[in-house]
Amino acid sequence: MSYLIGVDIGTSGTKTILINPQGHVLTRAMAEYPLYSPRPQWSEQEPADWWAASWQTIKEVLDKSGVDPREVKGIGLSGQMHGSVFLDANGEVLRRALLWNDQRTQDECDWITNIVGRDKVVELISNPVLTGFTAGKIVWLRNHEPEIYARVRKVLLPKDYIRFMLTGEYATEVSDASGTALFDVRNRKWSDEMLALTDIPRGWMPASYESPEISGRISDVAAALTGLAPGTPVVGGGGDQAAGAVGNGIVETGIVSSTVGTSGVVFAFSDNPVIDPQLRLHTFCHAVPDKWHLMGVMLSAGGSLQWYRDTFCQPEKVVANSIRRDPYELICEGASQAPVGCEGLLFLPYLTGERAPYADPNARGAFVGITRRSDRNHTARAVLEGVSYGLRDSFEVMEAMQVPINQVRASGGGARSAIWRQIQADVSGHTHVTISVDEGPALGVALLAGVGVGIYASVAEACKATIHVADSTCPIEANHAVYDKYHKVYQSLYAHLRADFADIARIA
Repeated sequence: MSYLIGVDIGTSGTKTILINPQGHVLTRAMAEYPLYSPRPQWSEQEPADWWAASWQTIKEVLDKSGVDPREVKGIGLSGQMHGSVFLDANGEVLRRALLWNDQRTQDECDWITNIVGRDKVVELISNPVLTGFTAGKIVWLRNHEPEIYARVRKVLLPKDYIRFMLTGEYATEVSDASGTALFDVRNRKWSDEMLALTDIPRGWMPASYESPEISGRISDVAAALTGLAPGTPVVGGGGDQAAGAVGNGIVETGIVSSTVGTSGVVFAFSDNPVIDPQLRLHTFCHAVPDKWHLMGVMLSAGGSLQWYRDTFCQPEKVVANSIRRDPYELICEGASQAPVGCEGLLFLPYLTGERAPYADPNARGAFVGITRRSDRNHTARAVLEGVSYGLRDSFEVMEAMQVPINQVRASGGGARSAIWRQIQADVSGHTHVTISVDEGPALGVALLAGVGVGIYASVAEACKATIHVADSTCPIEANHAVYDKYHKVYQSLYAHLRADFADIARIA
C-alpha cells in the first residue's frame, strides 16, 4: 500500500496529515506555538518551534496510523509565505524569523522601489515590493542588525527551513519564492538583476524547483526523530495559498477559492501571468507546473475573529469549555441573532495593516457606527461582515480585470461556519461551495508529493481523483442588496481614515 504525508507550517501551528491515494485522511496531528510581537505591527516566530512541531506531528501521524514508514512514498511541505529564516554558515538560525504580517520594513521597501525604479520592479518580479515580502526583511536586517547580517549565509522561507532540517538541502519552489520580491515570476527563476540591484548575494538564495519535483530525501537524523524511512522523497511543495488552492482543486480557469484562515485570500488560476495594472492583487507562480495565479490577500481575516475571541469573549470561552464546544461556534451563533448589516455597525479588519486592495502597513482596525443598541451579537457579526467586505474588494478587482469566476470554493475556518459562509455569499453575491475534503494546504502538498513520486500523472489528475463538491451556499438577494449599500460605506471609511492611520502610526 502507498501513503503520502502533507505538512503545513502555519502561523498558529503546524498540521500534518497522512492520506491514501484516494485522498482519504487516515490520521492527522496538530501542534501550536507562540507568535511574538515585540512592537506594534511587528510579528516574529522561532524556527525551532516550527521544527519541533513538524517532527513531532509527523511522528504522531505515523504512530497513530500504524503504517509501515517504508509505505510512505512521498512528503509535501507547505507553509506561511514570505517569512525570513536567517542562517549562518553552519545552518544555525541567527534570530527569530520575521513573518508575512510584519510591517516594520516600509522604509526598506521604499528604498528598494526607488533604487530599482517602480516600473523596473514590476518588470522584474511582476509585483510591487510590499512590507510582508522577504526582500524588505533582508534589507531591514542589514540596516538595523548589521552584526547579524554579517553572519548570514542563507535565507529560507518557513517551510524550506523544515525541508533543510528534514533533508539537509537548501531548496525552495516557485510558488513560495514568488512572494520574496526577488523572484522572476514570468520566467520562474530567481531574478539575478533584482538581487544585484538590492545588493543581496545570489548565493543566499536556495535552489528553486517546481512544486511536484523531488527536492531532497529524508536524512538519517530526521528519520530517527520522525520515524520516517531514510531516503523518503520530499517534493518542492508550495506556499500555503498555492498549496491550499491545489487542496481545493483550483487547477483550472473559472474556479476561484475564497479562504479564511489567519489571513483571507481570494485566489484565481491562470494559464499565463496576468498582472493587475494598479498592483492591488499579486501575480505569483502556481504550484501547478507552468501555471500562475492571481491573488488578493487580507492580512487579518480569521485573525480578526481570533483577536475578537481572545479580547472580548471570555464568557463564551468559559461556557464552551463547560459544554465541550468550540468558543467560535458560540460566537457565530450569537452573530446569527444580529440583523443583516448590524444596524450600521461596521468593522474594519486592518489589525496588522493591509495588503489588498490597500497596500498600507499603517492601516488599523476599527468599529464604526456603535450605538446604544450595539450588543455582543452585533459586534461579533460586524467582525464576520467586515472580513467579508474585505474579501469582496478582491472579487471586485478580479471582476474588473475580467477574470472568470464560475465557481467559488470556500475553505478555511470561515468555511466551516454556516453563518459566516452565508455572510460571505451574501456580501460577494457569489454562491460558495465546499468540497469533500477540508484539509487545505496539507492536502495540497500531499497530492503534490503523489505527483512527484508517480502516484498521479499530473496535479489536475490528483485533484480530480480526490476532490469533489460537497455543498453549496447561495446568496440571499435581499441580504445582498443590504450589503451592497454598506460595502460602499465600508470602502469609503478607509479613504477617509488613511491619513489618520498614518498619523496614529507616527505617534505610536
